[in-house]
Amino acid sequence: MSGRRHRPLGRAGARGRPMRRTCRLPGLALVVTLSSVLAACAAEPAPLGAPRLDHLSTYVWQRDDTDFGGFSGIELSDDGSRFTVISDRATIRWGGVRRDAGGRITALDPVQSARLHDRKGKPLKPDWRGDSEGLAIGADGRIWISFEGTTRIARYDRPDGPAHPLPRPAAFDDMQRNSSFEALAITADGTVLTLPERSGKLTRPFPVWRWRDGVWDQPFSIPRSGDWLAVGADIGPDGRFYLLERDFRGLLGFRSRVRRFDLSETGLTNPVTLLESYPLQYDNLEGISVWQDDQGIRITLISDDNFGMFQRTELVEFRLSE
Repeated sequence: MSGRRHRPLGRAGARGRPMRRTCRLPGLALVVTLSSVLAACAAEPAPLGAPRLDHLSTYVWQRDDTDFGGFSGIELSDDGSRFTVISDRATIRWGGVRRDAGGRITALDPVQSARLHDRKGKPLKPDWRGDSEGLAIGADGRIWISFEGTTRIARYDRPDGPAHPLPRPAAFDDMQRNSSFEALAITADGTVLTLPERSGKLTRPFPVWRWRDGVWDQPFSIPRSGDWLAVGADIGPDGRFYLLERDFRGLLGFRSRVRRFDLSETGLTNPVTLLESYPLQYDNLEGISVWQDDQGIRITLISDDNFGMFQRTELVEFRLSE
């Protein structure tokens, strides 16, 4: 398939050291034949000269903290030196990114954290009302977060401040439970874009909702493609819309795909598949941040470990080549 990588990609340990990675089942006591594993990992090479994401590093983030994990959204500063992440249990963390001479992550510190609050300034509980999923940060520094439990978008002027929820169109109540807004992005002019994880039917496109000038509308949509589900989004420094999608393969784990679209008033056009991973190549990638260094566009993805003992938090970084 166009855009799919054809070789195993490197990975880094907790200190950023590259490690050889092979397909593995996530800690389950299962016996899989070598032939079936190789079949699951098989992928077609990307067409010569096609835009693609080249893997740079995988950093495994670990902390001795009961609230640590479940990360579903990430934003990096314009130069990749600062990060902000949210957990799906209503917590937000932020801090600095340390890198080696090759630009690979070696540590995330110092890390600060806060509990998200409701509109009255009360801490959100880590339940269905605190299911924070999507993250976007505007040019003015204000934080935008999408929630799945009660489908909504809220603005935060500071991480530990009260929520400023946006109005909720009636259509938000019709979205599938636990499958609504995970993908969230904001443009340079402050326009918020979001779409649900599921559209309701395999033949129904994903509706893209837009918040602009104090009004919601649903100006365009993205056609569904197989079993891929929308879990993350960002606007790149090139003004394009980047979409992170996930495909759960049962016992074989997760696949991930990153697509890029041209963004205009009339819609999202010219889709290009930049990455399509094979099962178990990475963990459950849910958050995406697109930024730029002196060599070009870079993409950072973060995984949601579901607070499970057989999963882990990975920050996977790529460079866009075209």
